[in-house]
Amino acid sequence: MDYRKSKAPSNTVTRDVQELWKETGNIYESVAIIAKRANQISVEIKQDLSKKLAEFASYNDSLDEVFENREQIEISRYYEKLPKPTLLATQEFLEGEVYWRDPSKDALNEEEY
Repeated sequence: MDYRKSKAPSNTVTRDVQELWKETGNIYESVAIIAKRANQISVEIKQDLSKKLAEFASYNDSLDEVFENREQIEISRYYEKLPKPTLLATQEFLEGEVYWRDPSKDALNEEEY
């Protein structure tokens, strides 16, 4: 999912707990899945931001040449306004866009066959 085109709210939203545990049958498992996805999104956003800001990197040792770059400031502001990774991950989970599996349950199903 492209986090830039997400419909996730940028503010904290109260969620219905019933919706969160429907798919997994366990609220704690759902929260763990959302947390893992939020970490993945966070890493993706950080890599994207680092790649864009690397274009503005100055490799001079002189502190006298420090200046503000308007484009760099705009990029930083854009990323600050994005919804937080936890909100993005929760939205993806509720929309059914997160693939997950439980290896322990998979092992139990294989033993039955």
